[in-house]
Amino acid sequence: MSRKIEEEVAAGGIILIAGEDEQARVLLVHRPKYDDWSFPKGKARKGESPEETASREVKEETGLDCRLVRRLDPVRYEYRSRRGSPKKKVVHYWLMRPEGSAGERRTVPNEEVDLFEWLAPSEAIARLSYEVDREALGSVSALELSRTLAS
Repeated sequence: MSRKIEEEVAAGGIILIAGEDEQARVLLVHRPKYDDWSFPKGKARKGESPEETASREVKEETGLDCRLVRRLDPVRYEYRSRRGSPKKKVVHYWLMRPEGSAGERRTVPNEEVDLFEWLAPSEAIARLSYEVDREALGSVSALELSRTLAS
């Protein structure tokens, strides 16, 4: 008899700013524990909504206070735990904009994230470690990126 695998819930953000050339830049984070490049995200706490999780995790991993602009389609995937057991995960992503002035938009390295990169979307897609993250960013149109920057 097979056991049902419970889906782990996580949330995070695809954070956008306008670069010096007024073109969209996307924030990627490097997690030394996994040696990967991804978007800031993390597991939901008990009783926490996906919106609350996304805001909290982005703040914890980057130091940025961000405004949620639009919810993206959830990303689902399977992975193996450290013990080798199969796990399912759903990540709820939002397009986000940092609040405050440029000086208040400084990222802060911490024990989870050691490096940050603001990249053009095409560069970000090339740098991302996981196909599901590339698909999430790829689902955002150039028009939507420009509208998000204008909002």
